Amino acid sequence: MASKQDVRRYLAYWFQLGKKVVVNNGAATLQPQVVLDNGRYSDEFEDCWQQIISRGAGNCYLEGTCETVANLLTPTWEINSCARCDMPVPMPIGAVAVPALCPCNDVPGWPNTELPPPRSPVNTIEQLKLIRDRLQQKSH
Repeated sequence: MASKQDVRRYLAYWFQLGKKVVVNNGAATLQPQVVLDNGRYSDEFEDCWQQIISRGAGNCYLEGTCETVANLLTPTWEINSCARCDMPVPMPIGAVAVPALCPCNDVPGWPNTELPPPRSPVNTIEQLKLIRDRLQQKSH
């Protein structure tokens, strides 16, 4: 089953490539301009996420897909990596990866290994502490 964190990460990655989320069966779309901010998801992304998971949002789905966010949060779905581009994609549990189902199909020039790929937030202070601790362990 895809957890809320998995689905949230899935949307964040695709927002970074310019995808939108269709809300309320096409009545509107959401796309935060800033997804990551100082080692965390931006307030704008968090606001979009709250709108997407709210009951009043109706059926919400990533542009270019047909599975709703509500469906992805059921026990029959999981988030895996696309065999073509390594981006997160939803798949029914037990299914074989099919690149044609990936939202990357309509992203021009993607995958592009010359650009940094979308990513999750990184807490710089925590990462520096981990590096410091590893260095201290090696010096002992």
